Amino acid sequence: HGWTPTDLIFPFFVFIVGVAIPLAFQRRVEQGGTKHDLYLKVVRRSLLIFFISLIILHGFPYTLEKFSHIRIPGVLQRIAVCYFFTAMLFLTTRIRTQAIVGASLLLLYWAVMMLIPAPGFAAGDLSMEGSLASWVDRTLLPGHIYRPLYDPEGIFSTIPAIATCISGVLAGRWLQQKREPLDKVAGMFGIGALCVGVGYMWNWVFPVNKALWTSSYVMLTTGLALQLLALCYWAIDIKGYKRWTKPFVIFGVNALALFVLSGLMARILSVIPVTKMDGTPGTLKGWIYEHLFTAWLSPINASFGYALAYVLLWLGLMTILYRRKIFIKV
Repeated sequence: HGWTPTDLIFPFFVFIVGVAIPLAFQRRVEQGGTKHDLYLKVVRRSLLIFFISLIILHGFPYTLEKFSHIRIPGVLQRIAVCYFFTAMLFLTTRIRTQAIVGASLLLLYWAVMMLIPAPGFAAGDLSMEGSLASWVDRTLLPGHIYRPLYDPEGIFSTIPAIATCISGVLAGRWLQQKREPLDKVAGMFGIGALCVGVGYMWNWVFPVNKALWTSSYVMLTTGLALQLLALCYWAIDIKGYKRWTKPFVIFGVNALALFVLSGLMARILSVIPVTKMDGTPGTLKGWIYEHLFTAWLSPINASFGYALAYVLLWLGLMTILYRRKIFIKV
């Protein structure tokens, strides 16, 4: 239970996917697209995102043995599912219905997780072994989850993640309204503060937990995401402070390619055999880490240095694509 700054990254990503839905769909409609075109686009994009991650990332190294116990849930898989259901909801309902569905998903998830026991465990057990979400994953996807006991991107815990995406849609709809820019900023900050407060109060009875994507976690991270979005909107759109955003633009226009390729490289570095300094078997990733970082840095700084170097490496590679106007989309 609890959270750290890194636990904000995934829900912020799901949130901004939701924000993009009304903005992107409006542009397509203005360009002459029909609802039928949008439905097909949603289905196609969802399937591509899901199977790109499943086959390219989770299938590596590509052997029959690997595919026989391939992990089916995952980060991109969850994003694909959230995008599909949220986009379909956006296309078929009004904003009030969308808000009601999002709130209902959080309340339903809370009630089910706390009142319905997993077989062999007590109701309200939120442990790795005893939570209902863990039991659903073990039962429906045996041998195909992240850990033997549970999956942090599992089936049941994706339900509240859809609510996170819906909250992003509501924020996107708010940005589309014909209001003064500062009113939009104030509204997002105010609602964000309210969501954070609700998240902390809900935490007393349904703890903030990323792996379970609890309802309190959704409210907390949605509130913080709203406030960060308000800050960016104020700084970039209202004040015009744009120069600092360049690295984020470079990463953002090829976000899917960046995620897949950087993940694939990390896996490749972890399977290439290289002997370690002490003569024991190791990998190329370990060799790079030992020779370039731990040789002159303390363990915590070496870890930070490796991570920073990896990010800068991919910033350089993505900059090449950006300057050549190569944008990989699905």
